[in-house]
Amino acid sequence: MSTDDPLAAALAAAGLAPAEPEPQDPLAAALAAAGLGGARPGDPPPPPPAPRAAVVVEEEDETPRERPRWPDGAATGVGSMPGTDIAEASAMIVGELPLLPHLAELPARGVGADMIGRTAALLVDIAVEVRPSGYRVVSRAGHDHRRALDLLRFDLDALQEACEPIRPGWVKVQAAGPWTLAAGVELRTGHRVLTDHGAVREFAASLTEGLRVHVAEVAARTGAQVLLQIDEPSLPAVLGARIPTPSGYGTVRSVAESVASDVLRDLIADVGVPAVLHCCADDAPLALLAGVGASAVSVDATRPAVSGRTAVPAALDRIGEIWDAGTPLLLGLVPSVEPRGRVTSRRLAQPAFDLADRLGFDRVRLSSLCVPTPTCGLAGASPAWARRALELCRELGSAFLDPPDVDPDADPDDDRDDRDEDRDRRS
Repeated sequence: MSTDDPLAAALAAAGLAPAEPEPQDPLAAALAAAGLGGARPGDPPPPPPAPRAAVVVEEEDETPRERPRWPDGAATGVGSMPGTDIAEASAMIVGELPLLPHLAELPARGVGADMIGRTAALLVDIAVEVRPSGYRVVSRAGHDHRRALDLLRFDLDALQEACEPIRPGWVKVQAAGPWTLAAGVELRTGHRVLTDHGAVREFAASLTEGLRVHVAEVAARTGAQVLLQIDEPSLPAVLGARIPTPSGYGTVRSVAESVASDVLRDLIADVGVPAVLHCCADDAPLALLAGVGASAVSVDATRPAVSGRTAVPAALDRIGEIWDAGTPLLLGLVPSVEPRGRVTSRRLAQPAFDLADRLGFDRVRLSSLCVPTPTCGLAGASPAWARRALELCRELGSAFLDPPDVDPDADPDDDRDDRDEDRDRRS
């Protein structure tokens, strides 16, 4: 050690001189770098280090799941049928509409068989009874509630029996939607459920639970995939503040579209089966109906807003957007009561062909984008016309599988300007 450094000399005199570094062995340094420090030649290799836990981050599958879909060319009914014989009505429906039969509704049987009373029977922990002013919430279930439940059980028995021979792959059931129900039932105070936001939410939750039970029972009885039709004939009036108050001198304030959408969206998601929203009003809110997760939308295709020269461009645009999204329409094409004169399926199919032509859709796509139905329920029809109407719906479904390219009786120049205008507007 050099003594030129006074500090080093002092440390050495005190016996604190630092030790001289040992010469580094190149082999030892290499073994240490390889994680084999201290190993000697001939020793067995050390055990491999424990593997580190790998963190796997699964990417969410953003591909939308394909919704189950009834067969192309299917036809169905709206719900109600004439008469009081549920066995006869169920056999007629299944026989004429084998691809998508529906649960028959017979409102002619009276209290509890109508749309509101029938749906109210499905509510969980909420009971309603008939009062002079209509259906009203009561503290406990009474005769009217029990009668509605009995009628519904008879209907399910008849549907199960009618389906046994053919075992259809799909069955449709119907119920009033939460907004129509809230507009049609009174609280104990006499005011409509619609006037109380909390009561509306409570009704919607109760209806959701009841529909889950109902759909599960239908699926178990028939072995079929269930399509739930949610009837909202009162929805335009709810949105437009046209529901009258008990006095009749005023109307219930309107419900915001966002609130109406949220309630419908939650119900459809929570019931958990394919659903179709049905509104046959001329001012049906198509954008709302198509934007809440429904598998299909049901409208009357003969109403002036979407048919012929009276068609409203905004309504046609909404239908075009629905079809662009791949969402089918249940199109009401067959009159719900017998019309005058001869009726053919070719003539009844024309509004659907015109709609496809005006919106720029190939007619052959109608088999997957359109399910023909009557324009409304058949409760007001004669038994003979009810059967003929269902038969015509089935014929229309078959016609959409192989539609004509050109209408044989149509002038090729007729309405060409209208079709070009519609395509230009949508593009």
